[in-house]
Parts: sequence; structure tokens; C-alpha cells
Amino acid sequence: MHFLAFSFGFKDVIDILLVAGILYYTYRLLRKTGAANLFWGILAFILVWFLVSFVFHLDLTGALFDRIISVGAIALIVIFQEEIRMFFYRIGSRFSSWSIFRPTANKDDAGSRQQILEITQACRHMASTKTGALIVLAGGGSLKEIVDTGERLDAQVSARLIENIFFKNTPLHDGALVIRDGKMVAAACILPVSKNQNIPLHYGLRHRAALGLTEKSDATCIVVSEETGHISVAEAGEIREVKEDELFLVLHSSAATAPAAN
Repeated sequence: MHFLAFSFGFKDVIDILLVAGILYYTYRLLRKTGAANLFWGILAFILVWFLVSFVFHLDLTGALFDRIISVGAIALIVIFQEEIRMFFYRIGSRFSSWSIFRPTANKDDAGSRQQILEITQACRHMASTKTGALIVLAGGGSLKEIVDTGERLDAQVSARLIENIFFKNTPLHDGALVIRDGKMVAAACILPVSKNQNIPLHYGLRHRAALGLTEKSDATCIVVSEETGHISVAEAGEIREVKEDELFLVLHSSAATAPAAN
């Protein structure tokens, strides 16, 4: 006991904090995908392996656990390939959002404000008529794989055009509208649906699709509910309802912090 107290130093504190931070971030990431129980199971297995191998020094059992760990590491990469991809994607997004890494794009603040006004106006009107809508605002990524699933538009952001796209029974209303670099680039796009089992049951397919995309990218999604007319905004795998007069401020804040698209 005296030896342990003597050998414990500042470097060990940093080491413990780093491991705790990695585990916490991993848990948050897996919780959004509905795999939190699997995370706790893996953590319990690692704890037992540590006790067997490094505390009690059970050589035979430790060798068995070592074999399982070596094979299990490859299995975990296969099982959590989407989560691992998202982990590094978010790290890259954080770096690219820093001013020293961000491309020197000529952002027209007045133009950006007008585009947000057009989106807000369309959402308000669709909410009042209970017209279902799903709008994607691309962040730092191009979302090419999402855009390729829809119909190309390459049109200026317009409230009337947005409302026309989501008008019931029109050819493009069933899907997502993607807005990138100040233009409506595609409509009727297919989004990945979230597999999170903890999503409230009253959320429909549009909400689940918005969560699915924001779990895998830094995009912002706006959902107008066809059943209630409520407006929701999804970011970073989280979704919340916003009032109509709040929507402009939320979108303006997201646009101000988003890095330029690649």
C-alpha cells in the first residue's frame, strides 16, 4: 500500500483522466445508437480481464482472456465500424471548425441571413398547415452520398419553392431537402434512420431519419410534423422541439459555428 501511494504521481492522474474521458465520450456516442448496454458489457469484461491478469496474476485464465481480447478487438472494429467512423469524423469536425483550419470562404452574412429567413418562413407556414417536411442543412461535410439518392435541384433558397416541394402528393415531397452552400441542391433524398431504441414513440419516421443523419454527420435537420405541426431541430444526435419564433435564432447560431463545406 505504501508502494502504491509513493508511485502514484501527476502523470498517473493525467492517464486516468484521459482514459475516463475516452470512456465517457464512447458511452455518449453508443448511447445515441442504442448500444449502451453493450458498452457496459464490454467494460465489465475488460475490468475482469484486468483483475485476472494484473492483480491476481492467474496465468492460465489470463492467457485465455488475452486470446479473447486479441480476437475481440477485431470483432469490435467490425461491430462498431459506424461508431468508430463517427468518432473520428467528429474529431475532424472539431478541428476543421477552428479558424486556423477553416477554409477562408467568403461568407455573405446578409445572404446567409436572408436564406435563414426563407427557411424559417417556409417552416412557419408548413407548421400552420401541418405539412410534413424534412430539411437538411449541411455542415462541414458535402453529404454527397445523401444528395445522390435524391433529385438534383441546384436552386436558390426560396420559401415558396420549399413549400411547393413538400406540398402533399407532389413528386418530391416524400424525402429530405438538402441545402448546402446557400443552395437547395437536392430533394426527395433518403436519410439513414436512427437505430436508437430510446427514441420516444411519438416521433415519426422523419424525426428518426433526422436523428440518424445527425448521429453520423455534423448536419442540422429541421422537421415539421405532419401530425402536430410542431417544428423540431436535430443536431449531434439530439432532437428538440422549438417554437416558431425560436427557429431563426437556432438556425443562425448553427450557421455561425458550422465550418465551410468541403
